[in-house]
Amino acid sequence: MIKLKVNGSVQPLDIDPGTPLLWALRDHIGLTGTKFGCGIAQCGSCTVHLDGEPVRACITPVSEAIGKQVTTIEGLHSPAGKAVQAAWRELDVVQCGYCQSGQIMSATALLERKPRPTDADIDDAMQGNLCRCATYVRIRAAIKAAANKSAQVAGRKMG
Repeated sequence: MIKLKVNGSVQPLDIDPGTPLLWALRDHIGLTGTKFGCGIAQCGSCTVHLDGEPVRACITPVSEAIGKQVTTIEGLHSPAGKAVQAAWRELDVVQCGYCQSGQIMSATALLERKPRPTDADIDDAMQGNLCRCATYVRIRAAIKAAANKSAQVAGRKMG
């Protein structure tokens, strides 16, 4: 029996350790916010956080997640995550929406690492997250808005 810590709770799984994390999350735990896109880690739709770092769940075996914290879009409650999700709504980023959980997970990891990212930082963090609707301009604007909102909240806490 494998035990994974997902979104703060321990999930016992009777599963092969080589099973992709994506299928453990979707088919065994029932968290369907993480999407299957390409299956070869090229599109980013399956992005989750493993101990705070973005990983592609479609190629990450369950064995790599043992003893680590897995965070999916359903468990994204950090201040940066909330700021990103709010900016996504306020700027109406989503068109079809299929890639957006992966986009949000990558953007959140960026802001948690670098609260005031440059355009180059955004490009670097978001490369490999594909959007077939091409909402990249809105995605960049939402990341910048989330960074600004996070900075304002941090400023209020300090002042």
